[in-house]
Amino acid sequence: MWKSLLDFLTKPDMFTLVIFTVCGFVIGVVAALWWLNGRGESQPSLKEKKRDEAFFRGIQYILSDDRDNAIEELTKSVKIDSETIETYVALGNLYRSKGDIERAIRIRQSIILRPSIDEKVRLRALFDLGVDYRKAGMVNRALEAFLEVLKKQASDVRTLVEIERIYEELRDWAKAYETRKRIARFSKGDHSSIMAHHLVEMGKVSQADGDYTRARSLYKKAISTNKGCVDAYLHLGDLYADKGEYKKAISTWKKVANVDPRFTFLAYGRLEAAYSGMKNIKPIEGFLRELAEENGDAFTYLALSRFLFAEGDVDGALVQIKKALEIKPELWEARKFQGEILIQSGRQEEALEAYRELISQLDLPSVRFQCSNCGLEGDKLYWQCPKCRNWDTAVPLPGLKNPTPNLIS
Repeated sequence: MWKSLLDFLTKPDMFTLVIFTVCGFVIGVVAALWWLNGRGESQPSLKEKKRDEAFFRGIQYILSDDRDNAIEELTKSVKIDSETIETYVALGNLYRSKGDIERAIRIRQSIILRPSIDEKVRLRALFDLGVDYRKAGMVNRALEAFLEVLKKQASDVRTLVEIERIYEELRDWAKAYETRKRIARFSKGDHSSIMAHHLVEMGKVSQADGDYTRARSLYKKAISTNKGCVDAYLHLGDLYADKGEYKKAISTWKKVANVDPRFTFLAYGRLEAAYSGMKNIKPIEGFLRELAEENGDAFTYLALSRFLFAEGDVDGALVQIKKALEIKPELWEARKFQGEILIQSGRQEEALEAYRELISQLDLPSVRFQCSNCGLEGDKLYWQCPKCRNWDTAVPLPGLKNPTPNLIS
């Protein structure tokens, strides 16, 4: 009972939550246990009383979010009785929550080395040791600890998730993918998004190594695993473009608009690079005009304006840039490009007016994304949040300046 309670109480994110909801319950339970002990045939010794008093005070300090005094009292308890493993576990968690990882590691190791320790307790200590190693940056040691736990508890999802995260950090995407497949066998829910991203990352490695056949196969497998994986379409299109298969590339990038229109703008820079190598660029114009009709967003009109201006259609480019600014007046990239068109067309007065309006927009925030899970904001697009490690949680924030953000793929 105490072990479970202490584990719960010593989680770093639980201190404030449990103060009001659990304090009265804990005090009542402990008081009742003492009362029952007092009515039994054998009275507790003075040593046991001092141990329990220190233990009880430690619990109270945990509930009050006073970690220093909690550590002091629980340390007194284990000094009186060094056999109380549950208290050692709580101490290890408290030291971890305070950032004293080295001491937490020593406590876990002392538990594991006990000769007659219960196997479940040893595995729990081994798991906690793996968590401590990870926090200390000792990734390989953490992996060894988790893999040892997995030998005895092959279906333990929590351990598998820790192992998967380490493989992701090590960029061993094949092992991360296989681990996620194991997690899917023992855990309910949709795992297709994560598996698809692992496949895409494997494909990127193959493409960088020049193995286009394997890369294409992995990208397609990612799409069949999860049809909503935007990154898979983008990189499959990149692969086709690298091989000069521009029609296939455009067709693939075009699918992003149907999968998730919020990220269609990620294809625009790719299109600009592609049409410079194409003999027939009509498919690009058709793609952009179709998107403009379907989505009608400012970034699409801006991309279409860039295309038309590159083709010498100044009036058509100005029409499209005007549509972009009607939808998103604060889109400074559109205002900047509008000024460039006007200057190069010899229309200085109009350009001057456009730049006056541009200056008034310069205090707007730049392109930013936010993780829908943990709220992390930044100007780089991560398919996997660097904070909470969840996939596909980045969403564009309103008021974007630049339609070509830094993409961390």
